[in-house]
Amino acid sequence: MSALTNDQIEELITQSLEARNFSYSPYSKFRVGAALRTVDGKIYQGCNVENASYGGAICAERTAFVKAVSEGHLRFLAIAVSCDFNQYISPCGICRQFMNEFGKNLEIFFVNADRTYKRAVLADLLPYAFGPEDMPSK
Repeated sequence: MSALTNDQIEELITQSLEARNFSYSPYSKFRVGAALRTVDGKIYQGCNVENASYGGAICAERTAFVKAVSEGHLRFLAIAVSCDFNQYISPCGICRQFMNEFGKNLEIFFVNADRTYKRAVLADLLPYAFGPEDMPSK
């Protein structure tokens, strides 16, 4: 069961689908949008940004997180991730590890173009994750 209300989930879905419009994906033509909700209710959008060197690309999920963190947010409730297809997509391994830095209980909504979605919790997608709590004490 989600910690978000149905209206909050719908808002995340809408903003995730909207964020796809800003995708810079001339190589893959695979537009991805993300919407990240902070614990205080602010939503940050992100899109994938590709690069001719391929390795320099950044995913929509990390874009949203970097925007939020750069504005002082470190606590998050949920993220919605969407693409142009009716095919549930989940965050890649790098994104999962990146998100783990900010909490294993993050809710993730995989959003289809038709607004249907599946929900997961990061801890289920990244079992045995290495995170801040595993760092040695100073």
